[in-house]
This record gives sequence, C-alpha cells and structure tokens, in this order.
Amino acid sequence: MKSFRPYLIGFAAALLLAIAAISAMQWLRDHPQHDPTARFELAQPQGWATHRKLVALAGDDSACFAAFDRAKAGYEHRPVVGQGVCRASQRMVLTGNRLVPTMRPANVAPGCAVTAAMALWNRDVVQPLAQKHFGQAVAELENLGSYNCRKLAGKQAQSQHSTANAIDISAFVLADGTRITLVGDWNDGDARSEFLHAVRDGSCGLFSTVLSPDYNSAHADHFHLDMAKRTAGWTVCH
Repeated sequence: MKSFRPYLIGFAAALLLAIAAISAMQWLRDHPQHDPTARFELAQPQGWATHRKLVALAGDDSACFAAFDRAKAGYEHRPVVGQGVCRASQRMVLTGNRLVPTMRPANVAPGCAVTAAMALWNRDVVQPLAQKHFGQAVAELENLGSYNCRKLAGKQAQSQHSTANAIDISAFVLADGTRITLVGDWNDGDARSEFLHAVRDGSCGLFSTVLSPDYNSAHADHFHLDMAKRTAGWTVCH
C-alpha cells in the first residue's frame, strides 16, 4: 500500500488542479470584464482586462465600431484624415447623449477607442462624482480638441493626438449650468476642486495616459486623456 501512496497524492493534486482550472474558466465566463480573450462590451463593468481591451480597440477599427453597433449607440464615423503616423481612421461623433455628455465644441471627433473609454469614464467616474459633490449630473463636456498631427512637446515621439487617439477636456458643465473649469477651479480647495481631483484620480488605469494641471503648465487648463499602447500595458497618471 505504501508504494501506491505517491501516486494517490499525485492523482489527488492533479484532480484538485483540474477542478480549480474548471472553476476559474467558469468564473471568467461569468465575469468577461476580467477575461482578456472575451470581446469588449460597452455595457460591461470595468474589470482587470478592460484597459487592455480598450488599447486593443485602438488598433482594430472594425472591432471597435462593432462594440458601438452591438450597444445600439448612435454615431457618425467621420472620414479618414491624414496619412502615415498622422492617419486617423477611427474618428467618430456620438449622435446621442446616452454614453457621453454633449460635447462642446460638438464637432470634435475622437477615435473610437477613446470614445469607448469616455463612455465608461462618464458612467463610472464623472457622473457618480458629480452626484456625490453636486447632487446633479454633468450635462456637457468642454474640450480643446482631439486630432492634431504633431509631436510631443520637446520630444521626437508623435502625440496620440496625431491619430485622434486622445482628447483634451477643459471643463464640466452641470445640469443647472454651473461651469467647472480646470484653469479656474483646480487649486481652489472647494467642492469644484475636490471634484476635479477625484475625476483625475478615477481616470487612472482606465485611460493609458491621464495628464492634469499637476503635470506641467501646458496642462493647466485641461485633462489630457489617451489610449496609447505601451509595453506591458503600463499607464501614466499625473
């Protein structure tokens, strides 16, 4: 009997591992937001794999627009502009306010992946924080643009704006018309300032890059948000 004991122990260990693997697979099926192999859905909650999926969408036009089609979200796919490192093929404008507040100016057309991230950002970060701090919704987002073929300031690398894979948000307008601006309210230490800092902190990890007035003077009047693809999926938040 003693000679069979190692085999029995090995069999039991293998059985436990198999059960654990099956349970893990079932858990991932029940929680696709954590499964990097499951397709991205706008309605899903954020999970471990959400950022990775959003970054992947930035390089897959058809998959990204398909996510909006499945969600029955109205949008206009704007024509491709630029070429080479400044080719922007994902530019889009949402035609309803269900996913993102009204944009001002309204003709801004960020890339599909950025728009998808903004939809989750609005749902999970912006609106809950607006309700917490002001008891009302954010109705409009003021922006400084998305597409701009240029290099990063002082560097040779291209900006994510070169492919519309970024957007700059300068102000939040509440339902009652109250306007909360980065340039005017970031350092005041009141509810508006607390809201803006909380929005910045809540954006980290969802977007690849989040730059605020704390980063440098060039960002004193806006949040820079983008879906850059980086080695190992690391993110930047300042």
